[in-house]
Amino acid sequence: MKSLFKFLSMALVLLVAGCGGYFAYGFIDAITAADELKTRADSIISDGLGGSSLGEERYRQLLMVQDPQFEHHSGVDITTPGAGITTISQSLAKRLGFEKFTPGIGKVKQTGYALGLENQLSKEQIMALWLDTLEMGQGPNGWVTGFHRMSEAIYGAPPSAIRDDQFFSLLAVLIAPGRYRIGSEDNALANRVERIRRLVHGECVPVDNSDVWLEGCR
Repeated sequence: MKSLFKFLSMALVLLVAGCGGYFAYGFIDAITAADELKTRADSIISDGLGGSSLGEERYRQLLMVQDPQFEHHSGVDITTPGAGITTISQSLAKRLGFEKFTPGIGKVKQTGYALGLENQLSKEQIMALWLDTLEMGQGPNGWVTGFHRMSEAIYGAPPSAIRDDQFFSLLAVLIAPGRYRIGSEDNALANRVERIRRLVHGECVPVDNSDVWLEGCR
């Protein structure tokens, strides 16, 4: 019995140490890439494709749907209603820090990378990179990456110049870009758009932190 307890204790120590090392690996990766990422982000912003290009109100709406406390947290938020377990910073880390993301243990490195981004980049830079790398689903000519590119591909205008329902459609597909077909008759997409409309107009609130599908806005 003592041998079994010793073995389990050692296994737990190794697991914790391994997770800590993988977390640090992600953090250091982000620190190492920071200068290149800053340059890339600043270029996106100078091209008018950053968060500020959406306009104050639409930027607020995007955050309400995707990461309500983005401007205030340090990369992690597991309490805010509707936020889910992945912040904008963690979402960006998943695309920048991995050749192929593996759920489970990959979340540890993802979080370390996200905190590294938050340590080195401004919120404006993180947002610009996130918008530029978003998977948006099928457009008229194939798969589209980038929030502004999808707006131009589907609606022929930047996000700041389209109708509210069109902007909400762009927000709606982010949760599952392969599931929805923006710009076509899609009842499931229309349902999510309506939930988002109700949320941003203060007609409903998410049930809890995990309510990313906005069941509280049915």
